Amino acid sequence: MIRQNQKLINFLNMLTDVALVFAAYLAAMYVRFEVLNGRRGLDLMSAQYLWMALAYSLIVVVVYNVAGLYAPRRYKNPASVLTLILLSNGVTLLGLMAFFYVTRLMDFPRLAVALYWLFSSLLVAAKHMAGRTLVQYYRRRGYNQKHVIVVGDGALAAQYARDIAANPQMGFTLDGYVGAPRRRGLGLWLGGYEDLKDILADTIIDDLVVALEPYETPYLKQILTAADKEGVRISIIPFYNEYIPAHPSIDAVGHSKLINLRAAPLDNLAWAALKRGGDILGSLVLIVLASPVMLVTAIGVRLSSPGPVLFRQERVGKNKKTFTMLKFRSMSMQAESRADTAWTTAADPRKTRFGSFIRKCSIDELPQLFNVLKGDMSLVGPRPEIPYHVDHFKQEIPLYLVRQQVRPGMTGWAQIHGLRGDTSIEERVKYDIWYIEHWSPWLDVYILFKTAFGGWLNGEKVAAPAEASARVEETDHA
Repeated sequence: MIRQNQKLINFLNMLTDVALVFAAYLAAMYVRFEVLNGRRGLDLMSAQYLWMALAYSLIVVVVYNVAGLYAPRRYKNPASVLTLILLSNGVTLLGLMAFFYVTRLMDFPRLAVALYWLFSSLLVAAKHMAGRTLVQYYRRRGYNQKHVIVVGDGALAAQYARDIAANPQMGFTLDGYVGAPRRRGLGLWLGGYEDLKDILADTIIDDLVVALEPYETPYLKQILTAADKEGVRISIIPFYNEYIPAHPSIDAVGHSKLINLRAAPLDNLAWAALKRGGDILGSLVLIVLASPVMLVTAIGVRLSSPGPVLFRQERVGKNKKTFTMLKFRSMSMQAESRADTAWTTAADPRKTRFGSFIRKCSIDELPQLFNVLKGDMSLVGPRPEIPYHVDHFKQEIPLYLVRQQVRPGMTGWAQIHGLRGDTSIEERVKYDIWYIEHWSPWLDVYILFKTAFGGWLNGEKVAAPAEASARVEETDHA
């Protein structure tokens, strides 16, 4: 029933998207020529152009379909849907403009093209987000449900039952379980593994979820055979579930299937190029905008205490390669013998008064924009550590070096959640790995937004000038 309804929903989705993309053309032409210029847009609203706009709308929807916009969304997050819409619109529109440029068939003003992309993206995205919200609302009330049976009676099966109960917006109904009788939290007992064939023959379900414990794997072939004979869709929760990331990739070497446990979105060259392009553009813009602040800060550092304006320190970056990170100096000149080992606290007495202020407001981090521009860092990513701490933490904290798979950042997922300075390294690593596995352009935009509106302030105290005898090193407060 759900699959039949899905076909109808997809058809209506595509039909409304055609209408919205076409409406975006009308809106773009109206704003470009009627609102901004106060004159009619020549022949861009003629029948010929309107037919072309309608044909283009159909092409865009075909691209949406190929890109997977109309595939079932129970497991998709909103960011991936928005990214797909924006990229599909951008690629399709650029392709159309390239075609018109080569053939000289039509000539569109660049502002009209930009408005067309903006309006079509906004309209389609708003419709899909509204539809998603509406569907989730009804799923929470028991409609549009996928009925599933879980095969297993151990911790994995219980965890799955708790997960679908905690996410009613996804629309899963657990009809029961197959395994040993009288297991708590799994709902109705339907029978044992040997009964599965008869259970599937007498029950209509959408999915069969296999959640066997390691010692139960001998039953797997029997279970898969029974499901295949009844044409039931199968999903498997492997017994090593806790080690698998959110979005693993699977490769094949002959008959051997290899699960890449450390696959990440930024392994994709296109995504990596997009992030790097954003870093270059963003760092250039921010360097220009922040140049007055950096000039005043440089003067303040020079006047506050003897020594250089910039503090340079070796940090560990992507693929464990070291680089020289820049900061405005916020402490007295330090003895080099301890420059790479000590840790800074929120009320560290070694800081100058001016240094305390620029650290409080994260102004001391602004020179790292040049690290971003050079390619040593990114605007967003895990904060870099000095080699001494990396060598220490990798021995004590599992997965610590997974952070080094991406460029370190000026701000990050851990930092906007308050994990900076003298806070738990274990918690930081958890947040950093989550960021790496769930990266998207929208996640970076969100982190930058949160940083700009409050994330640049930290819990450090503005201290009195450090005593002249406090000859200790400067370290990071990331």
